[in-house]
Amino acid sequence: MITIPTLETERLILRAPREDDHAREVLFYGSEHAKFVGGQRSEMGAWDAIAGRLGHWVMRGYGFWHLDNRETGQYVGRCGLINPFGWPEREIGWSLMPDALGHGYATEAAVAVRDYAYNTLGWTTAISLIDPANTPSKGVAERLGAAYETTFEHIEFGTMHIWRHPQRRI
Repeated sequence: MITIPTLETERLILRAPREDDHAREVLFYGSEHAKFVGGQRSEMGAWDAIAGRLGHWVMRGYGFWHLDNRETGQYVGRCGLINPFGWPEREIGWSLMPDALGHGYATEAAVAVRDYAYNTLGWTTAISLIDPANTPSKGVAERLGAAYETTFEHIEFGTMHIWRHPQRRI
């Protein structure tokens, strides 16, 4: 068993994925927004995604947090640290529920996640793999100070852009 830490920002609580996130995950994976995270999934596929996020924590000691709006308690998305099979290196990733877009949640969560990676886990660098057509995610990467570095041919997702986050200042 692993303990997933809880992080807090001004507007968000970053916490462990829970089974009761499933209904919102089904909505996400049934929407067009799922195209940038592997595509649409069934109800079972949405459940598998939650279980996979928990499994990543067990296998790597880090993973995705689920994001709750502090004011309303509503589950608004996910952000975290991943390095699953097929990835070129450790990544900071994010995706939001369609109704949570445009509020700056991804940037706010990713700053907290990057700080955790650098200050708690001791990482000195990280990337974000972004689909070339995912303009909103490129904007988040830019707001985080990341810069486009190169392309990467992912075994399932095809051509992806690698965005390099600023190095940890020691």
